[in-house]
Amino acid sequence: MRSPSRHPLAIIVIAQLFGTSLWFSVNGVGLSLAGDLGLSDADLGRLTLAVQAGFILGALGLATSGLTDRFRASRVFATACLAGALANAGFILAAPHPALALALRFLTGVCLAGIYPLGMKLVIGWTPRYTGAALSWLLGMLTLGTALPHLLRGATLGLSWQMPLLGASMLALAGGALVLALGDGPHLPPPGGRARLREGLAALRDPRFRSVAGGYFGHCWELYAVWTLTPFLVGRELDRLSAPASLIPWLAFTVIALGAVGCVLGGRLSRRLDSLPVARGALAISGLICLGYPLLAHVSPWWLLALMALWGLTVIADSPQFSALAAANAPRAHVGSTLAVMNAIGFSLTIPGIWLTTALWDSQGPWTIWWLLPGPALGLWCLRRHVPRDEAVT
Repeated sequence: MRSPSRHPLAIIVIAQLFGTSLWFSVNGVGLSLAGDLGLSDADLGRLTLAVQAGFILGALGLATSGLTDRFRASRVFATACLAGALANAGFILAAPHPALALALRFLTGVCLAGIYPLGMKLVIGWTPRYTGAALSWLLGMLTLGTALPHLLRGATLGLSWQMPLLGASMLALAGGALVLALGDGPHLPPPGGRARLREGLAALRDPRFRSVAGGYFGHCWELYAVWTLTPFLVGRELDRLSAPASLIPWLAFTVIALGAVGCVLGGRLSRRLDSLPVARGALAISGLICLGYPLLAHVSPWWLLALMALWGLTVIADSPQFSALAAANAPRAHVGSTLAVMNAIGFSLTIPGIWLTTALWDSQGPWTIWWLLPGPALGLWCLRRHVPRDEAVT
């Protein structure tokens, strides 16, 4: 028998950090790809969209096929890390060939569907209670993993753009090995069968769940587009300061990584205030920044960099709280189906936000951000009359 780990949650969140470094690995070297291969901002946007599309289809495929019930979660996670690492490294050879490059980024997204959601299942198996605090750490590591490619690029500026991609692949392999050695925990619930999309969609008829889902959908419209735009926004302010472009990956990493702090702080606040006010507050702050940033586009770059830091802190802080609220308000008999459908719809909504902002950045600059404003605005509107049940997940 496998001896239980003394720190399973720490191992899982570190593995999550390493595995999700694949998500934005190409974005981390975007400037180099633009210089060496002539990729435009719109081209980088399409590569990001391919990952999102792969993740959506991968998540739905895993949920509806029942694969995660037939095989150990730790083995699915490790296999996804291995396949994702290979697809990510393969991009190095495929980069000059647009169709092949898009296909490999799509495959990377499919593999990420076996990393991020499976991390949640591993947490359930190793902790007696599925807590909002554990979710906050897990989402924090997803955020840090998203930021990690920018750190890898900053640390390898004197080297070719291929090195950060190889670094992300090595980290993913390490994450898979950690979880494979850890194994599945003793507290996993019995298999619930295949997720049924009809059951998941039916949950939207419940006003409480529909309110939470609407808030989450608005959050998704904004989140990944903000992360995609971060290097562009940072680069604009550094250019106004006549600062070297070599600082872009470092500052982009800092802005995105602050979201990990926001997740943990939000988790702690939710213990005192409950998840709903924390989610509302973070979404409101993020929405106000969406509204105000273009209007402040000509103030001191230092002020805008500070505003970006606040945005990075709050744009993801509501995510674990939405997950907790959704789990608490979903129909008990169909929690898996309901959450699978909600996540699929949410990640589908990341696609138009990323496409619009990357396609319009060259012509609209900071005003592009207003295309993200409907997300938090509609999300807050959906949450306006939510009456929470006793939260099973806090």
